[in-house]
Amino acid sequence: MDASTTSHDTAARDRLATSLKQMVDEAEQWLKTAQRTGNEQFDLARDKFEGQLRHAKAELRHLEDTMAQQARRAARATDQAVHEHPYAAMGAAAGVGLLVGMLVARR
Repeated sequence: MDASTTSHDTAARDRLATSLKQMVDEAEQWLKTAQRTGNEQFDLARDKFEGQLRHAKAELRHLEDTMAQQARRAARATDQAVHEHPYAAMGAAAGVGLLVGMLVARR
């Protein structure tokens, strides 16, 4: 994973979080307004809220797709590294197993 991919993911997460926060804030305002006004204004507010919800869901799907692609890319890179350096991979796995075993035995 390179720095540009990481910064893109961070930016996407920040956009999604901001979008969801705005949506919740506006939903609270609409609900307060709906209590004071008639049905027509409530319908308009609901339609606007549903549009923002669709937009947030689309952003979330895009973020999920991006993360899934990155996970597949990382898995392929790991698989390739293990095939290129099998003894180093076995040594690293043995070392991690030993460390975990020691930590579990301490308890």
